[in-house]
Amino acid sequence: MRRFVIVVDTQADFMHADGALSVAGAEALIGPLRAWLADLDPAETAGVLFTFDTHTAERFAGSPEAEQFPLHCERGSPGWENVLDMAAVAPGIPVYRIEKGVFDMWAEPDLVIEAIGSHEAQPRDAFFAALRAEGIAELTVIGVAADYCVRWAIDGAVAHGFTVEVPAALTRGIARPIAQVLAEDFAGKPVRLSEPAPANAQAG
Repeated sequence: MRRFVIVVDTQADFMHADGALSVAGAEALIGPLRAWLADLDPAETAGVLFTFDTHTAERFAGSPEAEQFPLHCERGSPGWENVLDMAAVAPGIPVYRIEKGVFDMWAEPDLVIEAIGSHEAQPRDAFFAALRAEGIAELTVIGVAADYCVRWAIDGAVAHGFTVEVPAALTRGIARPIAQVLAEDFAGKPVRLSEPAPANAQAG
């Protein structure tokens, strides 16, 4: 069965220990994430979407997010850059990106998904509707943070009719690990942790 992969916010401000909003343990995920993405099978993978948390100082200052967290992932800053090489995904697997200004990649109505290597862009909801029409029923979600942007990516995927797999070793949370998030927020829903995890990573 072919699946589509969403890589959530693997940006320097989250992934590096000295980032503006470092997620504990995220830096140790960089190597395993790179290896996992490089090992994807084109025959089994319909595409990979990288999400980019994207802020400006002016807009962030008045946002609800600013009440919880410092400014991070400011557009164009080193902290905004992705720590993973999107070009390292196996040839034959389409790669995409989306920029979002809030935790939930599904919340903002006018977001578009851009194809890497071309100038093609498509509205987010139309893009995922096309995946469903092609028979893609499962999304794999990885990245950070498990209890914020990953959690909302999962929630929206389920609402859009997908089942969701989360490799336990390929995400980290701020206050809650992914197993706790799924147990508390997704009980009875089509979301599962996948095992076995890569040998050089720990679930969190």
